[in-house]
Amino acid sequence: MVDEALKKMSARFDEIHGEDGRRPIPPERLPRALVLQMLYTVRSERMLMEQLEYNLLFRWFVGLSASDPVWHPTVFGKNRDRLLDGVVAEEFFNQIVTQARARKLLSDEHFTVDGTLIEAWAGQKSFQPKKSNDDVLNPPPPDPGSNPTVNFRKQKRANETHESTTDPSARLYRKSGGAEARLAYVGHVLTENRNGLVVDARLTQATGKAEREAALDMLKQKAASKTVTPGADRGYDTAEFVAEPRKLNVTPHVAQNSTNRRSAIDARTTRHDGYAVSQRKRKRVEEVFGWLKTIALRRKTRFIGPERTGWMFTLAAAVYNLVRMRNLQTAEA
Repeated sequence: MVDEALKKMSARFDEIHGEDGRRPIPPERLPRALVLQMLYTVRSERMLMEQLEYNLLFRWFVGLSASDPVWHPTVFGKNRDRLLDGVVAEEFFNQIVTQARARKLLSDEHFTVDGTLIEAWAGQKSFQPKKSNDDVLNPPPPDPGSNPTVNFRKQKRANETHESTTDPSARLYRKSGGAEARLAYVGHVLTENRNGLVVDARLTQATGKAEREAALDMLKQKAASKTVTPGADRGYDTAEFVAEPRKLNVTPHVAQNSTNRRSAIDARTTRHDGYAVSQRKRKRVEEVFGWLKTIALRRKTRFIGPERTGWMFTLAAAVYNLVRMRNLQTAEA
């Protein structure tokens, strides 16, 4: 499946590197190595290069012979960034989804949408008050030591007044009332309900409306002449989210949130048998997040900024689909 996807992406690789450009690493080998890193839970690119030194299975999959030298981790990282500029992860993901559709593994009507926190590569101590012009001209004296003690007790910290000095795009956010607020992004997926495959994935900044806004954006891409039914948890039970999809011929099967409030989902939706089916199927999206966080190591990003973090999140979703499709084909055999 990887061979088929990369073969159709050869024109994209030529655009990134150019016909006469210098290629320290053949571009089609980079995605192969990253796929292996996620499949086998390799924690870093340095460890991945160590595996390529002696693991013949890894060498075969990437396309290295037993005598070929392995790349330096820094060279590997710089060449990976070239793929980031070429939107390779998105195209690779789309190629895998196309294969799943050709194998008739996808549903075109019934979906599930959800989001999860991706912890940013930034510590709480980096979340400092935003600098004014006076702070830039007259910086305060440096704190003693490389890791000074900081006490945040009784201090009001908010995204409007503070930002991370390590990753300014990360936002302090907590998904539930009893959870700890962390610097994070939000990863969003849209899965189909037949086999639980991911058909859309993206990453945004962490805000209170991020999940609903990303869900609407993804559903606009899937709206068609037939009625689409996306399942979702109680966090999507708002009047705005329920009303907007219906304009696109999308019937949201959102779990009702009637705790001290009135649910936006009424009997027009809940009386149908399909609503109960969507509520059962939507819980399978947690299998996707569980795999992405434990196997593909997307619980906490190792990259700075939403571009690189989102690139790797999309690639991880594609690798999840590869594993799921392999399992489905094995079960059929």
